[in-house]
Amino acid sequence: MLTISRVTKSFGADVLFEDVALQINRGDRLGLVGANGSGKSTLFSLILGRDEPDSGTIQLQKNARLGYLPQENAPVGDETVLQLATLSDRAESSPVADSGEIDFEREAKAKKILAGLAFRDFDRPAREFSGGWIMRAHLARLLVDEPDLLLLDEPTNHLDLETVVWLQKYLQSYSGSLFLISHDRAFLNSLVTRIVELNHQQIFQYNGNYEDFIIQKEARRSQQLAAYKNQQRRIEQLQTFIDRFGAKNTKAAQAQSKRKEIARMERIEAPEDDSVSIHFRFPQPARSGARVITFENIHHAYGQTRVYQGLNLEIERGQRTVLVGPNGAGKSTLLKLIAGVLSVQTGRRELGYNVELGYFSQHRVEMLNLERTVLAEASDVKRPVGEQTVRSLLGAFLFTGDDVFKPVSVLSGGEKSRLALAKLLLDPPNLLVMDEPTTHLDMRSIEALIAALSQYAATLVFVSHDLHFIRSVATSVLHVRKGEIRFYPGGYDYFLEKTASTDADAGALEPVKSSEMNFPASPTWRQRDIDRKRREAEERQKRYRIEQRLRARLKETETRILDLEQKQEQLVAALQEANGSTAGLSLELKQITDELGVLMPEWEQLVESMKTV
Repeated sequence: MLTISRVTKSFGADVLFEDVALQINRGDRLGLVGANGSGKSTLFSLILGRDEPDSGTIQLQKNARLGYLPQENAPVGDETVLQLATLSDRAESSPVADSGEIDFEREAKAKKILAGLAFRDFDRPAREFSGGWIMRAHLARLLVDEPDLLLLDEPTNHLDLETVVWLQKYLQSYSGSLFLISHDRAFLNSLVTRIVELNHQQIFQYNGNYEDFIIQKEARRSQQLAAYKNQQRRIEQLQTFIDRFGAKNTKAAQAQSKRKEIARMERIEAPEDDSVSIHFRFPQPARSGARVITFENIHHAYGQTRVYQGLNLEIERGQRTVLVGPNGAGKSTLLKLIAGVLSVQTGRRELGYNVELGYFSQHRVEMLNLERTVLAEASDVKRPVGEQTVRSLLGAFLFTGDDVFKPVSVLSGGEKSRLALAKLLLDPPNLLVMDEPTTHLDMRSIEALIAALSQYAATLVFVSHDLHFIRSVATSVLHVRKGEIRFYPGGYDYFLEKTASTDADAGALEPVKSSEMNFPASPTWRQRDIDRKRREAEERQKRYRIEQRLRARLKETETRILDLEQKQEQLVAALQEANGSTAGLSLELKQITDELGVLMPEWEQLVESMKTV
């Protein structure tokens, strides 16, 4: 349906693509990944015809229709949300007639999709909504129109968790082809069957979803590293012979032959290791009391709209709690009440002993000093840390090399957000409240944030739409629905398991009323503390057993590595030639790659493997 052939694109001396090719067929589901600045959005622009390649061709099949959702700033006029959702890109049809009436079938479909995207007032002018909601309306328009190839650039950026899940399910049954740019690993894993990576001005393709891509890319890197080391050893052997015998007449011919052999070699480049690693100890905040924050009989309303009535809540030291619930349930209000951004109207809000609260939201960007450099601003914290520590963390958040000397004033909104987050992590409070912390972060930065928070020995409360981030960080869940809350003392999957046992639709769960949640004095509170300690002990024992198994398996490396590497190379070749399902090959390759990661004799790799236990 779409053919990209030998395309090159540059901006001045900056080459984004060089002689790249890509074929998209009907029914394909592709994920486009690559570092910031690698050219993902530019590739979309070329496909859409908004930009021209320096050389090469891009051909779209005749009569095939494209649909495109940009990251932000989609246009809006005086139309209502419903009218915007029913607008069509089809030249041959106009859903809005001169009379202003909308085709009935399109209207019914639009209303269903708008409801799924959490709209309630379809007749309100779209321009009265915020930018994020306008993007939702444009997304609805595309889904109603059903183009043959749908290009989505970070479609989850403006959605909450429940809407992301809805969109994910909707796109799973989408009839057209999908080409997605997304930093949401879980979203990609659920939707794509091929990953297109932009890396070093080239396109690399991998069969499977994002997890399959990680496995295959690591296998390729491992093979390239082994080939590089073998070639370097051979060059060293040849050069040693030349240096030792090159001046001797009896060996001169042999030495010359070895010089020619070195000259003829097609040099193998050492692979870049772009995996994320935080190479410093995360600064730790002062220890707080056991009870970090307490709400007692809290009432909160916006005018005549009551959000909370009789809310009781207590958060303990060390909890990592994610707030989940449908749009409009009160998550943002609760987060702001916890952070102290909203004042309590009725009731008591009390911080615990020695609690230092920090709140990360979009308005934190406004607290940055625009006259400073990135490095100077990041270093300006109450408890100063060394420059190397600062630069290491800034690098994890994509400020590398001379970027750290840029003035803050020239940074984009996303860069300022990343800087504010890095600065917060360099001097963290012991109660950290975060609102959508992964927005504007690419996958490398999200993994860096997860790694940093894994070292964070304090209390975290957050809202996020990124399922991978939630699963990696949260150890407890607060489900918010219609001003009522229910606490789940486990991660997100535990929450799903418990709610599924009550109702197949977690959004329909009837929560325990917050007025009944008298945490401090109730036996349930003490029992939960006992249960938590038991789970922690079981988890420690589990980690110990896994670590012992890893150590035992490490001793077998000498007899296993060669055989595994040969099998790995065969499987990678088979995956690249596969036309049908690759699930079995991917699973076998994952097993081999995992075992190699444990067996390889490097200490660093063993440590990293045990960190994931």
